[in-house]
Amino acid sequence: MAPPAGQPTGAPQPQHAGQPSSTAQPQPQHAGQPASFAQPGQATSAGQPPHVGQPAVAAQSQQAAYPHGAAPAGVAHPQRASHAGWQPAVPAGAPGAGHPQPGQPYGPQPGPQYGPRPGQPYGPGQQAPWYPPPAPPPPLPTLWERLSQDGAGSRILAWAGGVVTLLGVVLLLVLAIQRGYLGPLPRVLLGAGLGLVLAGIGMRLHSSPAARTGAYALAATGIAVLYLDVVAATSLYDFLPPWGGLLAGLAVTGLGVALAGRWDSELLGVFVVVCCAVSAPILTAGFDSLLLGFLLVLLLGTTPVQLLKRWGGLALAAGLPPVVACVVNIGLAGNHRFGADATMTAIMCGVTSAIIVLLTVLTAVRRPDDDFALALLLVAPVPGLLAAILLPRTGAAILPAALGVLLLAVWVVGRGGLLPPRFALAAGGVGLLALLQATATAFDGDARAIALLAESLVLAALAVRLGLKLALVPAGLFGVVGALLALVFAASPGLVAVPPHRTPKLGTVVSLGVTGLVLAAVAITLCWAVFRLGVLTDAAHAPHGWVPAGIIALYGSTAAIVAIGLLISPDRDGFLLGHVLVTVSWTVGALVLLLRGIDSVPLRVAGLSLVVAALAKLVLFDLSSLDGMARVAAFLVAGLVLLAAGARYAKLVAARARS
Repeated sequence: MAPPAGQPTGAPQPQHAGQPSSTAQPQPQHAGQPASFAQPGQATSAGQPPHVGQPAVAAQSQQAAYPHGAAPAGVAHPQRASHAGWQPAVPAGAPGAGHPQPGQPYGPQPGPQYGPRPGQPYGPGQQAPWYPPPAPPPPLPTLWERLSQDGAGSRILAWAGGVVTLLGVVLLLVLAIQRGYLGPLPRVLLGAGLGLVLAGIGMRLHSSPAARTGAYALAATGIAVLYLDVVAATSLYDFLPPWGGLLAGLAVTGLGVALAGRWDSELLGVFVVVCCAVSAPILTAGFDSLLLGFLLVLLLGTTPVQLLKRWGGLALAAGLPPVVACVVNIGLAGNHRFGADATMTAIMCGVTSAIIVLLTVLTAVRRPDDDFALALLLVAPVPGLLAAILLPRTGAAILPAALGVLLLAVWVVGRGGLLPPRFALAAGGVGLLALLQATATAFDGDARAIALLAESLVLAALAVRLGLKLALVPAGLFGVVGALLALVFAASPGLVAVPPHRTPKLGTVVSLGVTGLVLAAVAITLCWAVFRLGVLTDAAHAPHGWVPAGIIALYGSTAAIVAIGLLISPDRDGFLLGHVLVTVSWTVGALVLLLRGIDSVPLRVAGLSLVVAALAKLVLFDLSSLDGMARVAAFLVAGLVLLAAGARYAKLVAARARS
């Protein structure tokens, strides 16, 4: 007798009256069943051997779920139902019993194995259901597929027609001016009428979904024509004062971008901005302050919509034209062409940089993951930094310093969590570069090296105070630049190692001493900050930091002590006295380090290294460069100090060994 429909055949059938007992006997294992699916001698349910393709674990789970016999009718085993190639067993005595079904080979069929859905607990005895994996995302369409889509040709034709129409309007205005067609007022009115007509037709067509592609292009072209008409009325015909033209341009830009926001079309806004920015220099007859004002108006007019709609492309399209115009204007003002006022140009460039930085901050607050805002932040300070060449030294230092302070303020705000970390870090890095330029401009000669080294010292101290490892990068940059300038100017090897042939100036000697002190302090502080912040933590890396720092510190201290000798006697005798003091100070420093480092390996190593340095200076420099009593004094004093150091150090070591 066949089992009821949907009932697994692996469970024993109930015994009916008059039914032969052979139907209730356990069925043998089908031919071709692999042994790996059932252990020998292990029954799956009620003495039933496992079926083809059914693991023993699945049979045990079914026995745990239905301990009193067969599963209810219509309930299939989840493992069997999901196993690839599983078919219900054929009842004993039925045709085809013990043979595979048509189209199904012997044994389990290979198939994809899927895992359970995560996050769903299952009780004891329950088998976790199996789910197919998620479908992969569809591939992005290629350029050919996009061009082959319905409507692609109409979009290309519509936007190309808008560009050509706008170019024709510009050429018509230029030709009318050159040949005297009509008068100034009819030209302006004709341009305004054409812009209104094109914008009106676009708004009319937008009500029909089938014609919206052409509506976008017509409306964008009309708005661009209106903006250029305002530029012409202000710069060419003087119908509007500059402030009136800027306000009118702001109104037209605001209306155009507001329309783009209403229609939810970023392409419309970008088209208007790019066309206006490219065409405006043609009507203003070059790059001047008025053109820069119109471009800033274009930027300000797009800001509310791009912040509201989160349109990064529109922000970049409106932010780059003022930067480009400033760079070109700086080049023209530097060459004194077209009567450009260099001071006004520099001020406008600084204002442009500040405005773009503030707008990028607003954009980063609104869209923390926007890469366009970060890119615009990196190029925003370029006009202000380049415009410093147009100003005298005081102004050339104030302009980049103001930008540096603004960018560092942005970094401070970003550290409070109001801005993305990478945005704040970029602002801080660019701000420090601006301060570096301001420092290099404000000071010259020996004072420049001292100022840069002092800034490096302050940055290293702030890095340790704030626990900010990245601040060590600008600190190291300032330190390297300052050290190079010191070696070339303020504390050159000629001043330190060669006796003066004539009396040096007091300012030169003071600069030598201050530079040496600051150089030594920067070397020690930077190395200490590197280890304090954990940049170098392993004891094996200690020589990589302290050896170069010690060499630089020794050079700086030597310069400072030689300057002391020259202050005592500004001649050869003072120079020799300074070097005697250098040798004695090195030996005394070695003694202090050895005594303090009786229990510290780094201090002990530093003291012994300083002893080696003092002996090397005695033999290589003092013996050949010093003469007379200076040479004798250097050797005697250094020898006595070393003898005292050796005796004292041996006594301390012996006492430490006894204790």
